[in-house]
Amino acid sequence: MITHVKVKHLGLVITFFVMVAIVIGVVAVHHGFSARDNPSGVERIAATTMRELAVPSRAKSMKNPVPNTPDNVHEAMAHWADHCAFCHANNGSGDTEVGRNLYPKAPDMRLAYTQDLTDGELYYTIKNGIRLTGMPAWGEMSDADEDSWKLVHFIRRLPQLSSQEEKEMEQLNPKGPNEKQEEQQEDDFLKGGDVTQPQPKAKHMHH
Repeated sequence: MITHVKVKHLGLVITFFVMVAIVIGVVAVHHGFSARDNPSGVERIAATTMRELAVPSRAKSMKNPVPNTPDNVHEAMAHWADHCAFCHANNGSGDTEVGRNLYPKAPDMRLAYTQDLTDGELYYTIKNGIRLTGMPAWGEMSDADEDSWKLVHFIRRLPQLSSQEEKEMEQLNPKGPNEKQEEQQEDDFLKGGDVTQPQPKAKHMHH
């Protein structure tokens, strides 16, 4: 009986995704594929279904073993600013150059689509990523990955993140060479030193 139910469930899943593939194929013929587009309703349903199927029931019921303390949340905030904000933004909105141009686009993690997930689902997603999206797998293989569990606490904090915390995170975001040079010039100026302006590159004459 159990085997019959499993086979029937598998058959429904396969049928669903065959139908999704057909719809996507029809759309592609007429409109093509572009990462700039927003996912269609069918694709959103498929993505939600895939996410639910991808997380095993064992993971969904996992409890966060790391205490939700200010120190742990602050440590996760720094981790997020350095590793995650590039795509997800400091405030979790996904409103970054990379996040807006992924397909599907980085979600607003302050909303119910993310916040309604269990701690175990969030943890599993961080560690294993999501196939066919821009979300890679992070952290250690063990289920005792404290850094990832701390990130779960910080994700819960995103809807209440203060402007002061966002400003603090901006100082922790990775900087490119030009930004580092500008910060160094500002620091030298504030200390009363000379600010060296970058020299323009010499133009080469072609004969």
